[in-house]
Amino acid sequence: MAIKSGQLREKKDFQKLILEYLEKENNYIIRPAPEYHPGYAMDIGMLFSFLEDTQKEELDQLRKIYKDKTEETIVNYLNNEINKSYRGVLDVLKHGIEFDSGVKLLLMYRKPANTFNKDALDKYNKNILSVMEEVNHKPDERIDLVIFVNGIAVITFELKCNTTGQNYEDSIRQFKYERDPKTRLFKFKSGTIVNFAMDLHEVYMCTHLKCGSSYFLPFNKGSGEGIESGKGNPHNEDGLDVSYMWEDILKKDTVLYLIDKIIYLKKEKKEDELTGRIKISETIIFPRYHQFNAVRKIAVDIEENETSRNYLIEHSAGSGKTNTIAWLSHRLASLHNDKNEAIFDTICIITDRIVVDRQLQDAVLSLEHKEGLIKVMDDKCSSSDLADALNGNTKIIVTTIQKFMYIKELVDNLREKKFALIIDEAHSSTSGSAMESVSYNLSSYQLVAEEQELYEVENDEETTMQDQIEGEIRRSGKPDNVSMIAFTATPKYTTLQLFGTLNEEGKKTAFDLYSMKQAIEEGFILDVLDNYVTYKTYFQVNKVVDNDPELDSIAAKRKIVKYIELHDTNISQKVEIIVEHFRYNVMHELDGKAKAMVVTSSRQSAVKYKNAFVDYINENNYKGIQALVAFSGKVTLDGKEYTESVMNNMSEDKVVKAFDSDLYQVLLVANKYQTGFDQPKLCAMYVDKRLKGVNAVQTLSRLNRTYPGYNKKTFVLDFRNGYEDIQKAFAPYYTEIVLGETITPSAIRELERRISEYRFLDYYDIEEFNQLLYKEKRHSKDKEKMWALLDKSLRVINQNEELVKLEIRSEIRKFIRFYGFLIQATRFQDIDLHKKYNFLSYLIKEIEVGKISNDFDIADKITATNFKQIQTGEYSSEIESEPEINSPKPNEVRFEETVKEKLSKIVDDINLAYNKEFDFGVVTKSALQVRDILLKDSKLKDSAKSNSINDFRFAYFDAVEEALVKGYEQNADFFSILLNDEERNKQLMGVFVEDIYNSLKTVV
Repeated sequence: MAIKSGQLREKKDFQKLILEYLEKENNYIIRPAPEYHPGYAMDIGMLFSFLEDTQKEELDQLRKIYKDKTEETIVNYLNNEINKSYRGVLDVLKHGIEFDSGVKLLLMYRKPANTFNKDALDKYNKNILSVMEEVNHKPDERIDLVIFVNGIAVITFELKCNTTGQNYEDSIRQFKYERDPKTRLFKFKSGTIVNFAMDLHEVYMCTHLKCGSSYFLPFNKGSGEGIESGKGNPHNEDGLDVSYMWEDILKKDTVLYLIDKIIYLKKEKKEDELTGRIKISETIIFPRYHQFNAVRKIAVDIEENETSRNYLIEHSAGSGKTNTIAWLSHRLASLHNDKNEAIFDTICIITDRIVVDRQLQDAVLSLEHKEGLIKVMDDKCSSSDLADALNGNTKIIVTTIQKFMYIKELVDNLREKKFALIIDEAHSSTSGSAMESVSYNLSSYQLVAEEQELYEVENDEETTMQDQIEGEIRRSGKPDNVSMIAFTATPKYTTLQLFGTLNEEGKKTAFDLYSMKQAIEEGFILDVLDNYVTYKTYFQVNKVVDNDPELDSIAAKRKIVKYIELHDTNISQKVEIIVEHFRYNVMHELDGKAKAMVVTSSRQSAVKYKNAFVDYINENNYKGIQALVAFSGKVTLDGKEYTESVMNNMSEDKVVKAFDSDLYQVLLVANKYQTGFDQPKLCAMYVDKRLKGVNAVQTLSRLNRTYPGYNKKTFVLDFRNGYEDIQKAFAPYYTEIVLGETITPSAIRELERRISEYRFLDYYDIEEFNQLLYKEKRHSKDKEKMWALLDKSLRVINQNEELVKLEIRSEIRKFIRFYGFLIQATRFQDIDLHKKYNFLSYLIKEIEVGKISNDFDIADKITATNFKQIQTGEYSSEIESEPEINSPKPNEVRFEETVKEKLSKIVDDINLAYNKEFDFGVVTKSALQVRDILLKDSKLKDSAKSNSINDFRFAYFDAVEEALVKGYEQNADFFSILLNDEERNKQLMGVFVEDIYNSLKTVV
């Protein structure tokens, strides 16, 4: 019968439970504490039991040399080797010791990768794991449990029983303040590898005890699953919440595997900020539970399924993804099936950075490996070097996407080999290519709002390596000899469809999850929505031309918005707000090292921001605030050409290092450094750009890095986005993300039907075209015939009006896109439909649609005045998980003729949305009047007491409407606008939501 936490009354009971399990189930030997030697941190009796059983011949040779001093000599020599600065206990366990006589003793036998070598397997099974309780590592200090491998101490535990009023925090305090880290047991590198602080519910670990500055990491599984995931451990109905420690982690195989394959010594070169000298820092890297579990979980599944499937690993920022990838690559490199055959010939790790990330290089190379089995494709290597590595015996290859762009090229040439492809999602923040522009922007026809918004969002996002790979998979399919493991914190619907695993509800989700919520709760990243301020820009547009020209309404409004974005007054006001906010709220953080990023809407905007920033700093004679700007290419503004390097007075490749220095505090960016940029000193972000979906998450997440030694706070000041919209963007990625609705064959059939209604396709023409397309050798006459078949359909299309031609082209594009995705993401097969897909893929390139020019200048027709930047809200994080995302649907596209409107009407429409007509004093007085009415509303008080603030918002705005009606007679002009303009109503009255909620909640 399993013991529950409530049944354990004393720590001794807890200790006894663990010891009994280790002895009975894990075959540990329980040893008496007096057998421990504090000067060597060893159980000498167990050490020689192991040596006698596994290396008797070597011992006999040493006895001939050292006679009756043999045991003493071995122990002292072993201890000296462990204490050497370049070795340590980890190295000695892995590689043993060698005496001057040439006799070598192994201190641990590794598990062989296959079962061919019976002797090696027998030796491995003779490793001895033992445990002692109440160990005096010095006369006045006693450790609850010490774990030994072949007599050498490797793990300690300090236990606490919650039923006595103590918990893991008391264990941590004990390690920090009551345990001497200078003793042999705790000496860094020479003593135990890891030290656990554990109670009945949680576990924390530390690999380097150094008194009060000892840093303990959680070693918990994470509580809950899916959207319930968070910190801590799940409740165990069959025992204690931490029973996985002795039932799993302390198993003989697990402990030996951790020592052999996982735990490693990380060496880093660090520059002393004061002296400039380079110092080498050393850290023992022990995995967090989710890292170890992910590697093991993937390996177990691949052992069963080999290269038949792909895997999506949704690990948040702060998960330690770099180490997880390194451990996984080494594990997969040694993986064998039940026939003792290596499952993979080569493991390829690919990243989309310009050069392979140094941290990733170091992590992969730091793990033990044979010379020549790992090749890092650094900036000195070419694609031909990669080809040589693939064709040779290189086991692990680390490369950039630039050198390894197409999966198909790999498998076409190397079909006899099997590959694991580990995709590191690190986004290129300096060379992302924009997606293809959508021609409707220049057309005389416009998409309806929903389609327009979709295209705007897609065009605004950087194309990442993940997008490129997904496109390649969609083009060429999943090769049978390649298994792909994609790591990402923000999977898109395509990522889920291509790499996801079906859950019990039949929906695609990640194979393994470490959520943003868990990372935040465990303190590995910060909640960037926790201190969020929104602003809105108000202004008045004035027509300055005497005539009233008719203009394309949508194009004119777009140009006016662009004109406002780049208006000198608008930018100078925002720069003033940004600089003063940074000076008073941010720059003192991190002992004055805090930095900020300003996200601008365009390259022209970034240039204007930089100039305005310099002017404002100089006018006010401010010191200690300098800005860098980041944008691609050349920008011409007001007849002058600008580049990033000229404006910064440094080359582009020096910007990141310069920003990290104390010389610069602010980075002004335009579609650069919004993804993949890691700067822990970044505390504030000022946003002057529309952000949506995954783009919003990736951009704002630049702030989420912690800064060791400081309680870092984050600030976001947003001029362009509503807080609720940002919340919605984060919601799918907060816990588990699930692909809800996806593309179905019926949707493709519907697209096919709609295309057929235009009657430009001929069945026999499509048949003949495909016969020529798949012909082994095509001659010039064949190509001419293919063109003639396409031209026949093209002539039918060109008989239509421009509007219909645009509709046809749009429907074909969607068919190609969605059908191409469907055949790679599912097992859907239809030969006739695929022939049509081939034909349309060539035809689309020939369809030309006439365009009208919207190349008119708006700046000579209008002016903008009365700019005001109004704060509309202050928010703290209230993210609620909304796990499902859906694939876009191939809905029927609707095009509308361009609407021509007089300039005066266009200006009136803009002013209605952005002009603030009322005096600030009147607005404030009226808003406070409504607030007072709400504070007396009994129904609203009941809602506040019984609901979360998110649910309270619904009742709140209903009550606002009632309050506006009640106060209408007293302030008819102002209240009527709020009653008739829901957006303004929410912007103004939304400021009071939290204040009123908190006030009503506490009212008795």
